Amino acid sequence: MKVLVVDDEELIRNVVKEYLLLENYQVIEASDGYEAIKAVKDDDIDFVVMDIMMPHMDGYQAVKEIKKIKNIPVLMLSARGEEFDKLLGFDLGIDDYVTKPFSPKELVARIKAISKRNETEKNIIKYGDLEINNEAHEVKIKDEVIVLTPKEYDLLLYFVENNKIALTREQLLTNIWGFDFYGDDRTIDTHVKTLRKHLGEYGKHIKTIRKVGYKFEYTEKNN
Repeated sequence: MKVLVVDDEELIRNVVKEYLLLENYQVIEASDGYEAIKAVKDDDIDFVVMDIMMPHMDGYQAVKEIKKIKNIPVLMLSARGEEFDKLLGFDLGIDDYVTKPFSPKELVARIKAISKRNETEKNIIKYGDLEINNEAHEVKIKDEVIVLTPKEYDLLLYFVENNKIALTREQLLTNIWGFDFYGDDRTIDTHVKTLRKHLGEYGKHIKTIRKVGYKFEYTEKNN
């Protein structure tokens, strides 16, 4: 995992970096918000440790801009421990808030906990009452398990992972059935029909795109 450590104090960056390296994390450093934003744009950052009080651009503004680029876990560091500061950080989407001075070991433990939680959440996709647990290979609607065939499950997963994207029948055949499949487009149509039936009211979110294929389209408004 690649962690971006953002702090204008080199000593703090070095301490955090030392403990992260002991846990075999890769570490990228930045001394202000502008450098942090550039690092997220230029590198595949997995986690951000962000100081608040920095020159040129503070941590709040940096987090706001970073979230526009990538939805990435952020742990905020600050010498200020007031409730207002913490609430402002959480409103911006940070995952945790640590007040200086801090224990480097505790900081690393918090990073591990946040990373583990985020990895778990990645395995669960939710659209309203529709829940797909990719780890358990299970689909639920309103907490009721929906029994699907393996291909129906793969088809649904591919649809929701490409929410609002029109998918051709050729794309669906290639990605679900594989390059060596000798069937035809009717295979897709048949599976979509049965999948819609299994999904009940959520079947309506699988739209037919005339002369193209299908699209899963879900927004809070159209549920």
